[in-house]
Amino acid sequence: MEYIRQSMTFEIGGPTVLSLGKFDGLHRGHELLLAYMAEKKQEEEGLKAVVFTFDIPPRERIQDIQAQVLTTGTEKETLFEKAGIDYVIECPFTRQVMCMEPEAFIHKLAISCHVKYIVVGTDFRFGYQRRGDYRMLEQLAAKYGYEVKVVDKIRENGRDISSTFVREEIVAGNIEHANQLLGYAFFVEGTVVHGRRMGREVLGIPTINLLPPEDKLLPPFGVYITETQWRGRCYPGITNVGCKPTVEGDNPIGVETHLFDMSEDLYGEKVRVSFLGHVRKERRFPSLEALKGQMESDIEYGKVYFNMGKGVQKN
Repeated sequence: MEYIRQSMTFEIGGPTVLSLGKFDGLHRGHELLLAYMAEKKQEEEGLKAVVFTFDIPPRERIQDIQAQVLTTGTEKETLFEKAGIDYVIECPFTRQVMCMEPEAFIHKLAISCHVKYIVVGTDFRFGYQRRGDYRMLEQLAAKYGYEVKVVDKIRENGRDISSTFVREEIVAGNIEHANQLLGYAFFVEGTVVHGRRMGREVLGIPTINLLPPEDKLLPPFGVYITETQWRGRCYPGITNVGCKPTVEGDNPIGVETHLFDMSEDLYGEKVRVSFLGHVRKERRFPSLEALKGQMESDIEYGKVYFNMGKGVQKN
């Protein structure tokens, strides 16, 4: 897969099936768009699947706010590659792009990507002041030589499955429901960094540490059941999200994971930590000894979750 970043100057040779949108989280609703693209690729030899998105959520520039995302650019790249996408165009959302008229925007993509099919959801909007929609795409289809496929929203409990819906569930700590909406476990991906080695050297419970970027949405501070992927293998464990209030000093917000029955030093390695369930809220303990006791209890609870332990009550 080729990932085209920070440029509006691109050209893809040969016919393409194109989808456009924010694609934050790649939830179950997005799966329908990707499935249509895969179907078209199977039907027509040589057809390339292209996703067009922006480098930042457009509302960051329009409303001048710092938005938090379900998936970072790197995480999104992993998901698109797994879905069989051939090209991802991550366009910089500049003022020039923001002010582009809808037809000029479609003209640029149709020519540069040799678009034969476009697939979008019913809520897709594009161009200056969001004046373009799927109806405009249909009106311009004959002029620019493409076919349009409009995919209806998937609904759950009377509500459209959307990135906003997923984001609300994660913020509320409803990890299991968020995972149902996504169709996979919500995850944080990154490179393991050195911590203060408190877990390994003081508490006797080794951990690996990730420091997610500021724009990465995290669940509420607390302890979670997780699986960590490293070099194609999955390791069960528990993860603390937060700033370790029991440990003295100014601790950055991090994702700290203890892997069951695995103590290898993963410093500098890229891992993915997937969240499966909530154990408890993060809290300050009166001593490191008390923290260690609680961590041991959390570990036993986690092992029961994975059918590895002897049984313990959730705290």
